[in-house]
Amino acid sequence: MWCGVVTLFPDMFRSAADAGVLGRAIAGGLVDLQLFNPREFAADRHRTVDDRPYGGGPGMVMMVEPLLAAIAAGRKAARRSGGEQIDAPRVIYLSPQGDPLTQARVETLADLPGLILVAGRYEGVDERVLESAIDEEVSIGDYVLSGGELPALVVLDAVSRLLPGALGNSASALEESHLDGLLDYPHYTRPEIGRSGNTESVVPPVLLSGDHEAIRLWRRRQALLRTWLRRPDMLVGREWSEEDRRLMEEVLNASSH
Repeated sequence: MWCGVVTLFPDMFRSAADAGVLGRAIAGGLVDLQLFNPREFAADRHRTVDDRPYGGGPGMVMMVEPLLAAIAAGRKAARRSGGEQIDAPRVIYLSPQGDPLTQARVETLADLPGLILVAGRYEGVDERVLESAIDEEVSIGDYVLSGGELPALVVLDAVSRLLPGALGNSASALEESHLDGLLDYPHYTRPEIGRSGNTESVVPPVLLSGDHEAIRLWRRRQALLRTWLRRPDMLVGREWSEEDRRLMEEVLNASSH
């Protein structure tokens, strides 16, 4: 997968590219990451990329020309890398005004051959950039950050771990996708009995039983329970399988007693 990032702080991505799942994906040739700094496309000797907003107000706004030139350079690099296959990489602007980043959206992005992520700074970017060069806006949450670099890294990490071969255990991503819009179930590892002060905690016996079907059902119940307790909004409008409906009834019955 080819990924380009338009950013004023490319070093943030160079550091991330040397570590974790993203680093392994790049080292393994699964991700081709290229960085495009708008300052390199500025027209003046000061490499200016921002200016005061028309109409007044605080802060600065990223200018049209350097951003459009950086995006165009990304598109050209994508074509050189993948030819017709990524002739038109999808361009995404990271913004709190964008559509929420969900696992379903990540899975869609992971299927694309090419992607350009645009990380804004200051008070944002000139609206004409959004109108002429951005395919969609994506948000990682209802809060404001100093720039789009951290959201872009979130997208890169979430997407790269879904690429075949990126994870040490390919079943990890597969199992997560099977959760189908639910929060994850609890995880346990050694020791079997944990101690914190005078308190002992034990691993649920079913996980030690060796009964794979019982373990699968326990995990599914726990995922349903955790989602119901912490994110009930995720269950609204859900298409229920017969098994999930039955397990949810068991969860609700057990919680009422």
